[in-house]
Amino acid sequence: MNVRFLETFLWVARLNSFRLTAEKLFTTQASISNRIAALEEELDVKLFVRDNKGVKLTPDGEKVLEYAEQIVGRAHALRMSLGQASGYEGKVRIGAIDSVVQTWFSELLTWISEHYPHLEVEITVDSARGLTNQLQKGYLDIAFQTDPIRLESIHNLELAKFPMRWIVATNSAHNHSFASLQDLAQERLITFVANSRPHQDILSLLHLNGITAPRISCVNSFAAMTRMIEDGFGIGVLPPALVREQLANGSLVLINIENEQPGTLSMLTQVASWRTGSGLEHCEQIVRQTQRITQRFCNIIGPERGIAVTHG
Repeated sequence: MNVRFLETFLWVARLNSFRLTAEKLFTTQASISNRIAALEEELDVKLFVRDNKGVKLTPDGEKVLEYAEQIVGRAHALRMSLGQASGYEGKVRIGAIDSVVQTWFSELLTWISEHYPHLEVEITVDSARGLTNQLQKGYLDIAFQTDPIRLESIHNLELAKFPMRWIVATNSAHNHSFASLQDLAQERLITFVANSRPHQDILSLLHLNGITAPRISCVNSFAAMTRMIEDGFGIGVLPPALVREQLANGSLVLINIENEQPGTLSMLTQVASWRTGSGLEHCEQIVRQTQRITQRFCNIIGPERGIAVTHG
């Protein structure tokens, strides 16, 4: 029995789509259909039926699924034991929020290129909500975002936490200490995309202190957000880890609130979420390497700017 055909069968079962499976395996939809047809002919059963949501397993397909997981899993384990992991071919689809792209992401991409030279890497940069939706629907294999995803087929690993601070342009009128949070909130605040975890945490802090109508500009582009802060448009609310160069060259500076207020700015959390199953061992390896990379990154920038999450 052709292991590649079984692996194709597993992906169609996971994604409920011949088209998405073709994109994932870097081939054509016709090729996917031919593999499934050949497998159905060999087993003399119908594996999938189509409905308005795509394709779904038949009762016979459900029976085949369990055995296919075992066979494909053992085949991949054999390749790993023979040192053939780098021979993996296909496509891995990785999604990342801006804070990931601005911190350690390039080092991860370098590692993937070195260890999986035949692997096609597709990158999507989006909000945490957008990435979560794409991972749940099967458009992504790995998502680096802010919250665990509670689905049986998805694993989660908390990677790091980055303290949020008030940040302004050095030459702007905002560059001074503020007497209170109420005083600071009279100015325009600039932060991440609306309804993101950082945005929600800022709103909660302000409401806790009786500030119900703040002026907050939510920006879905980190580059645009940084430019707005540098141009003195308002006070940035983001992790210093993301603007290390600007803080080092003096174009941006941290500011403080003189009188301590109830509550504090939260931390921006980075979480790895990835799909599991036979044929996805490379995703597990990528995430484990990501954990090592984020730990090293946090050690370099120091605990006041980044804290790696350790797991027992």
